[in-house]
Amino acid sequence: MTGTGHRPQHEHQHQHDADGCTVPVSARSVADQLSFVLARVAALPPVLVSLDEALGLVLAEDVRSRTDTPPFDNSAMDGYAVQHADLVRASSEHPVTLPVVADLPAGTSHNPQLEAGQVARIMTGAPIPDGADAVVPIEDTDQGTDTVTIVRAPQPAAHIRRAGEDARAGDTVLTRGSVLWPTRVAAAASAGTSSLRAHPAPRVAVISTGSELVTPGEPTRRGQIPDSNSYLLAAAVTAAGGVPIRLGAVPDDEITLRSLLAGLAGTVDAIVLSGGVSVGAYDVVKAVLAPLGTVWFGPVKMQPGKPQGFGRWPADADAVEGPLIFALPGNPVSAFVSFEVFVRPALRRLGGHTDLFRTTISATAGESWNSPPGRAQYMPVTVAGEGARRVVRRSAAGGSGSHLVAGLAQAVGLALVPENVTRIAEGDRVTVMLVT
Repeated sequence: MTGTGHRPQHEHQHQHDADGCTVPVSARSVADQLSFVLARVAALPPVLVSLDEALGLVLAEDVRSRTDTPPFDNSAMDGYAVQHADLVRASSEHPVTLPVVADLPAGTSHNPQLEAGQVARIMTGAPIPDGADAVVPIEDTDQGTDTVTIVRAPQPAAHIRRAGEDARAGDTVLTRGSVLWPTRVAAAASAGTSSLRAHPAPRVAVISTGSELVTPGEPTRRGQIPDSNSYLLAAAVTAAGGVPIRLGAVPDDEITLRSLLAGLAGTVDAIVLSGGVSVGAYDVVKAVLAPLGTVWFGPVKMQPGKPQGFGRWPADADAVEGPLIFALPGNPVSAFVSFEVFVRPALRRLGGHTDLFRTTISATAGESWNSPPGRAQYMPVTVAGEGARRVVRRSAAGGSGSHLVAGLAQAVGLALVPENVTRIAEGDRVTVMLVT
């Protein structure tokens, strides 16, 4: 990487204070803005959820087994419960034939007492009957039902799953903070638990703003474009572990937007808006939210994604905090980068996760490109190769242009270029945040 040491003149935007006065806002570094966001985000309070609802949530308290697991000695094979001493000499040359005195399917409560010289046919998972000390797999028999001929001697205790072999009653089977993926949901069920205390997935309203936006698939006239941001950001919310409520596009009308946001308070944990956050004449998001005094707007020293807004909808009459508000730029690449850098870590924390950030890797630049002075650049890139041979290239010819959504579709990562670096040369090592 090539650093110039050049620092830009101090950048300013303006926002309103609580009295409606205009005040300048200094540009923040990415690190400062991220700290500002995360300092105002805490895990949602735990709720009781059924096992059917638990997948992907973060456990809020340890899970202890209510019983031994398994709760009784049971067969690991379809075959015959036997007394080992009866079969020590059994072989294909000297088969042993014994009477079958019981038939034990999985789920049976029957418990015959096996005497010497007797066997019980048994299915996988069925309780081992009293007197039996081994199971002969069906493959080592003639599969008889009245009598059975056995051609191989079992080892002592062969194919018996012992009670408590997996866990004893009272053992901790899952610890607080565990993400409940499928095998962990199964472990909770095996422990005799039907519901769990977990942090809920954050509910996130997603809104695009702009009178130029139309629903994808509808005819467009001059000046109109399909709304891609609400779909992009709703999918990103899902990938981050949240539950999106995609509300689509709203026009550049303050009354409409204010009414929509007021109606969302108390129904969602966060609101993600795209568009209307800069300094233009029709920046409706900023016009509605900045006067409230609870949402910060200003520049962040990054490219793309310079204009940012973050805060909360005001508390209600009962002093209950309103939902978090993330106001992102309207250009698709800017919106995506802003989501990955600021929104995703916050949503992860809301959901109780401790792994807030994407995986990063080191790779070699396969081409050269420029980066703006004094701004951290997030360049959408493709990655080829493995390990030390990884090579990254820009996913679009226009690089990190904020409107290049088609090129963004090819990106698997964002190359991170520090503020003080103005050019990446072919062969430089770069850090890449993986986004797929």
